[in-house]
Amino acid sequence: MKLFLDQDVYAKTAQLLKDLNHDVLTARETGNAQTIDQESLDIAHQQDRILITRDRDFGGLVFITHAGSGVIYLRMKPNNIHAVHAELENVLLSYPETALKQAFIVVEARRHRFRKLQ
Repeated sequence: MKLFLDQDVYAKTAQLLKDLNHDVLTARETGNAQTIDQESLDIAHQQDRILITRDRDFGGLVFITHAGSGVIYLRMKPNNIHAVHAELENVLLSYPETALKQAFIVVEARRHRFRKLQ
């Protein structure tokens, strides 16, 4: 899958996704580490990528503006990173990329919530 990682996503998460053979592009790699949320959504949309973030503000943003091409919000902290990574891997295996690009998914330790954007 084609993924765009927001500036707040852990390097361990980026490495996991790369190890799983996903097409990963980070905000830092594109020179957008200080970009505002709307611009991050625009970049993901323009590049036809799913945005992965740890910033809860994206939930309101995507539902109010109907912007983006799918967002995966990781509710994680250093103490639960392995459990959230396991659930993230489960999400990426359970849904086709087309479905993820039309949804806002909250990923937590041992569970996730999937909500269609439209």
